[in-house]
Amino acid sequence: MAQQLKITQVRSTIGNKPNARESVRSLGLKKIHQVVTVPDNAVNRGYLKSARHLLTVEFVKTNGSTDATDLPVESDVE
Repeated sequence: MAQQLKITQVRSTIGNKPNARESVRSLGLKKIHQVVTVPDNAVNRGYLKSARHLLTVEFVKTNGSTDATDLPVESDVE
């Protein structure tokens, strides 16, 4: 079963480096507390790694049930 990532923006991109701002924007996030669901792949993991201090991540199965909540990105993205 394919995994999905539920990503929530928890901090503002103002004052952050352009790389982090662009990564948050590429994930489809525009506002604080906005939530998006994206596929769990290498591209999205790279975006998460560069902006991990601005986001929280949850793993979601495709049927909608959640495996775990608020998993730290640092241990998931290497």
